[in-house]
Amino acid sequence: MKILLVYPYCLEERTRDDDVRVPPIGLYYVGALLFSQGYKVEILNLHGKQKETVQIKQVIRDWKPDIIGFSILHANRWGGLEVAGIAKEIDPGIKTVFGGVGATYLWRHFLEHFEEVDYIVLSEGEYSFLELVNYLAAGEKEADVPVKGIAFNQGGKPFKTAEREFIEDIDQLPDPSRYFIFQHVVSSRGCPWNCTFCGSPGFWKRRVRFHSPEYFVNQLENLYQKGIDFFYISDDTFTLRKDRVIAICRDIIRRDLNISWFAISRVNCVDSDILYWMRKAGCIQISYGVESGSEYIRESILNKQLKVDDIKRAFELTTSYGIMPRAYFIYGSPGENEETIQESLDLMDEIKPLSAVFYILDIYPGTALYRDYREKCGISDDLWLKRIEDVMYFETDDSLDQDMVLNLGKKLREGYYRRLAGYIDSIELVDREELYPAHADFLARLSLTLTHGDYANIQTIKDKEKTAENLFRKSLNYYPLERSYLGLGIIKQKNGFYQESVNIMSEGLQYFADSQPLNCCLAISYMNLGRFSDALHLLEKFKESPEVAGHLDICYKALGLKQGQ
Repeated sequence: MKILLVYPYCLEERTRDDDVRVPPIGLYYVGALLFSQGYKVEILNLHGKQKETVQIKQVIRDWKPDIIGFSILHANRWGGLEVAGIAKEIDPGIKTVFGGVGATYLWRHFLEHFEEVDYIVLSEGEYSFLELVNYLAAGEKEADVPVKGIAFNQGGKPFKTAEREFIEDIDQLPDPSRYFIFQHVVSSRGCPWNCTFCGSPGFWKRRVRFHSPEYFVNQLENLYQKGIDFFYISDDTFTLRKDRVIAICRDIIRRDLNISWFAISRVNCVDSDILYWMRKAGCIQISYGVESGSEYIRESILNKQLKVDDIKRAFELTTSYGIMPRAYFIYGSPGENEETIQESLDLMDEIKPLSAVFYILDIYPGTALYRDYREKCGISDDLWLKRIEDVMYFETDDSLDQDMVLNLGKKLREGYYRRLAGYIDSIELVDREELYPAHADFLARLSLTLTHGDYANIQTIKDKEKTAENLFRKSLNYYPLERSYLGLGIIKQKNGFYQESVNIMSEGLQYFADSQPLNCCLAISYMNLGRFSDALHLLEKFKESPEVAGHLDICYKALGLKQGQ
């Protein structure tokens, strides 16, 4: 029996898709368990493929799956329904199974309205899906399905079987890195908190279960050996247990895994020891949900119970250990106004985030906000028959309107970008010599966000080039780093200070004599100074490289030489 696992496309195309472009890790765990039981499995990522229905049809025809499982969030539910309909047109005998947070909360809605959906896998899905596959493979009749944790239509009505217990020891699951390659990893499942805008409390019942450090680092090592050296650790709160985090970090270092990674945490769950070991083990960014500078919105509306002192301390410590602190902010909440937005900007001035993401408050099924919305407005889940991804809170509140909320978001976002250069200038790093190479790397990475990365095209950020230059210089004060010499030399070259560029690149070559980028950049500065012979000497070391061919030709012509002389 062949099983195709699909991550459908979202209803709306995105200008930034960082958070949704990869399949959820749960799909890989389901696939690994099926593989371990002898089934043929393929994972198909359809994110961004809204217009490729012809290709999707061809994949289904070519692969001829018996079962298609869909990982359903809320934004991609229409994509899942469309692909399920395509599959049924090609072969009505294909069984379609929806799972994931979106399917769990709207299981009855899907079964009542969409005949292209045969089964729903509820909540934690590995063993429920495996048992369903076993049941279908055995050719059993569907009248009495002996599988916990699923739903289907029985006698023309949606029916849910007995609830399946959570897997107590998640280490018992086959490691998906044995079968697949991916970058988004998790070391735990669940979150103990109860934010009103989040579906996790209902899905995971506010319980957290952990992989052992050995299981998790084995997974990282397997992927590292397959060529992956950058990871997103997607736990809701990676730092929930200090001893475990430090054990993971020590093991990464012991195994000499030269990796870098992002993590998500909570401001009251980090301290100096945790951050020290995380940085030593390759962590370069931690995201924290700050949500709002308004205590009323943060605590009474969003139920994000955080003390301001903890927020300040977490951001100061994270920066000081050379880890990018990223802040999530939500705007458009009940009671949002100019004053609350100013409170958020004031809090930013105190915590100085080096990265920030701003979201309009959305209402999704499974959240406390959604339950309140249904009660207040007397609506049913039939709302989701509309071709929409979500409901924005301001659409449900007469005291807010779209233009007002968008203007408040603009003020928040632009206010942050106007302040960013000042936040960067205020960076103070801990004086621990063993962290100097990491400090140099941190400052260089941050500089590159201004010259080539996320911030390069944001005009609101002032003095980007000057700030980048200062960062590269600070970086080199800690440790000789190739990218810092290169970045600084390019800035000088770009502004016509060719002799300064020569001095910087020449110093860099004392440490990185074989670096093609440094040699080529130095050669270009020589060429601009009319020193073609010096430039040619550098470029000929890399004459087989197509990147230097044009520069070589210019040097030969300037010197009146033919190539090879």
